[in-house]
Amino acid sequence: MRDARDRGTPRVLAITACPTGIAHTYMAAENLEAAAHEMGIELRVETHGSVGVEGAFSAEEIANADAILISADTVIDKQRFAGKRLLSTSVDAAIKDPAAVLKRAQSAPVWTAGGAQDDSTDTASSDEPLRRQLYQALMNGVSHMVPFVVTGGLLIAVSLSLGGEPSPEGLAIPEDSFWFMLSSIGALAFGLMVPVLSAYIASGIAGRPGLAPGFITGMIAVTGSLYNSDAGAGFIGGIITGFLSGYVALAVKKIPVGKYGAAIMPVIVIPIATTLIVGLLFVYVLGGPISSLFAALTTWLASLEGASVIVLGAILGAMIAFDMGGPFNKTAFLFGGGMIASGNAAPMGMVAAAIAVPPLAVGLATLLRRSWFNNAERDSGIAALFMGFFGITEGAIPVAAARPLQVIPANVAGGAVAGAVAGLLHVEDNVMHGGPIVAILGAVDNTLGFFIALAAGIAVTTGLIIVLVGISRRQQQDTSPAAETAAPAEHTTAAPAPATAGVSAAGAATAGAGTAAAAATEDAAGASPEAAETTTDTASEAGELITASLVALDTLAPDSSQEEVLRTLVHAASEQDRITHPEQVIDAARSREAHASTAVGHHVAIPHARCSAVARPTLAFARIPEPGMQWDEDAEDRVRMVFFIAAPEDAGTEHLRILSKLARATMREDIRAQLLQATTAEEAVAVIRSCMH
Repeated sequence: MRDARDRGTPRVLAITACPTGIAHTYMAAENLEAAAHEMGIELRVETHGSVGVEGAFSAEEIANADAILISADTVIDKQRFAGKRLLSTSVDAAIKDPAAVLKRAQSAPVWTAGGAQDDSTDTASSDEPLRRQLYQALMNGVSHMVPFVVTGGLLIAVSLSLGGEPSPEGLAIPEDSFWFMLSSIGALAFGLMVPVLSAYIASGIAGRPGLAPGFITGMIAVTGSLYNSDAGAGFIGGIITGFLSGYVALAVKKIPVGKYGAAIMPVIVIPIATTLIVGLLFVYVLGGPISSLFAALTTWLASLEGASVIVLGAILGAMIAFDMGGPFNKTAFLFGGGMIASGNAAPMGMVAAAIAVPPLAVGLATLLRRSWFNNAERDSGIAALFMGFFGITEGAIPVAAARPLQVIPANVAGGAVAGAVAGLLHVEDNVMHGGPIVAILGAVDNTLGFFIALAAGIAVTTGLIIVLVGISRRQQQDTSPAAETAAPAEHTTAAPAPATAGVSAAGAATAGAGTAAAAATEDAAGASPEAAETTTDTASEAGELITASLVALDTLAPDSSQEEVLRTLVHAASEQDRITHPEQVIDAARSREAHASTAVGHHVAIPHARCSAVARPTLAFARIPEPGMQWDEDAEDRVRMVFFIAAPEDAGTEHLRILSKLARATMREDIRAQLLQATTAEEAVAVIRSCMH
């Protein structure tokens, strides 16, 4: 940041971050930079994207700053900004009205460590700050939990696959084998899942002082013996202890203790007080009722067994799928296993079919609608498929925790169907384990019936997830023009949408560029537009990106459809062997367009696709005769210039770099004029190549 002290220019530091760390992180940064330029504000932006922190502030910059603006939907550590004016808003606020949030930041209250968390949070209603804080804290816990789920689950699954042997007690691994050691390591990693979830939810609310109490009370939640429960409280208990620990720690932090007591508060007083309050509350108040509930459920299930095998299967399947390894799941599992000892293996057959439904269905949903889920969810989906094969229901937890309102109801419905069909077809499982692995190893009677039940459950859950996520995405698009893609309930279930309509006059200069960046496919890791702009392309690289054969000047009529334009440009690229399967690329572009219009204003549209059918990065251009075409119902003006970007699946951030440069270049009136006045394809290519340097 340049020294502007002598001019009296306000100096503001801004942080932008969205849950996925991709498009909206950088879109907010661009809009803030444009607004700051118009307002005469010295601004530095630090982005917290999927590639990490970029543009980190120095201690000197923080010391010289007049105000701090945090526009984020994730938890940001504020400790380094103590004593500075600080405004915390959603990332949407920076996108829609950057000038307003910059102005408010300069008059925001001074933030002090240990004070109120987000008193200045920008909201539309009085209860939105709490919702946003709950969401941020939950995402903080889930993001830290995922590596433990994947590492532990996959190690266990590999051990069961290669070293497991059927036995009356379950799918067992010989204790003197290497696979038993591998399984034990996986079990240790898996056992940390719930405590880590609880710990980082708590720290997301109270900061570092909430970490230890959250971890300890998370351990209490899964240690059922402390409150007379054989099953424990599972990941739902971890969520409860995480939030309780966070808010109790936050309350203790606010107790005035003077400057001498302040030193021991975060390391002694807060952790001990919070652990005792929440831990004892869970053991003596919450644990007892939970234990009694499970005992009653077990008795109830036993009474249903002889009355209606279909009803029993539906109930067991629903319980198995509801909390994915939690208390309901364990109660149903123990009931099914107990029935084996009494000579009735049918309940375990119902359980075995339902166990694999959540992870396999979640994995399938993320494959079928990849663009609807963020990178972390897609990665979790792949791991879930693998874990589901081995009957590890917990593989669905990362996505379910991120999207509880969409995934959990779908899981319950699919689990109930799988259990009911297994009961109807008299499927029996003779070992205490589930998933396709037990059928393949010969532990299941009526193997065909087992797979029919499993397929029925997966079909129901996958279909419902897609329907519910789709509904949520449409709702978010209707209510929040700049909503984020792929997260639970609030932002991550929404697709990026055009932001130009809501951008202030100060931010309008780059609204089109920001919208284009926001529309970039979630299949890529985030790339900072600032970093992209400073990337230097060689002449040969720019030359390979676009050629005269990839330019269509006035060959398409103004009444052409979006589909016709895309097909024309994709066909031109396929004739140069740049695209191997044109229909796949067109489908990818249409899927991207379904999230949000890629018309970015100034009569420009920048559709794009990233998929395996693209052989090498490609840029194609079409100019539409006056008055231009109606790109889609969301476009604010008619489109005369269409830039189509196609990138291979493994191209990393290449297409985002191209998109960022194009979006910025087409904001310049002289560039647009040159393209509209070009008389040959070669002239247009020369103009476009100049934009890529």
